[in-house]
Amino acid sequence: MFLEHPYNRKNRRGWIEVITGSMFSGKTEELIRRLKRAKIAKQKVEIFKPSVDTRYDEMKVVSHDENAISSTPVQSSNQILLYVNDADVIGVDEAQFFDNQLADVCNQLANTGIRVIVAGLDMDYLGKPFGPIPSLMATAEYVTKVHAVCIECGNLAQHSHRIIADDHLVVLGEKDSYEPLCRVCFGKKRPR
Repeated sequence: MFLEHPYNRKNRRGWIEVITGSMFSGKTEELIRRLKRAKIAKQKVEIFKPSVDTRYDEMKVVSHDENAISSTPVQSSNQILLYVNDADVIGVDEAQFFDNQLADVCNQLANTGIRVIVAGLDMDYLGKPFGPIPSLMATAEYVTKVHAVCIECGNLAQHSHRIIADDHLVVLGEKDSYEPLCRVCFGKKRPR
């Protein structure tokens, strides 16, 4: 599917911003902050999230601090193209849960003059690159890596350590299922 350049975006340039890091690092909080600022600037904003993520709300993107913004849940990244309308800014939360076409979709949107802001985990619970995030980071104009605080030592945390017994790659959860750890503490709890 190819998006045509809308008249009002004809001379504008789009770009991709990626907000990434571990769980509890403030990714969604930063996404919501940027999207609210775009709304204050009277830009048309559309927000998407994967339909599998119903932890806080089925329709809203919600941060761990309970800040929220309305969104459209979608099954696949290509569905985003169906709901873009005349948006100036597109937000995508929990990007790691999308298929690997997400980078292509985001690049297509940026190529039509849309600012695309994506938030998601950069690593899975094993410390491996997660889903489409590496591809998005490679093609994005801006990448912001945010950090949580290690619950063991207080240093910067970049790992989402799973504390429940489950070997599935995707396990939706919060503080009952995951804890943020730094490199050293993660290595101690999850020897390689």
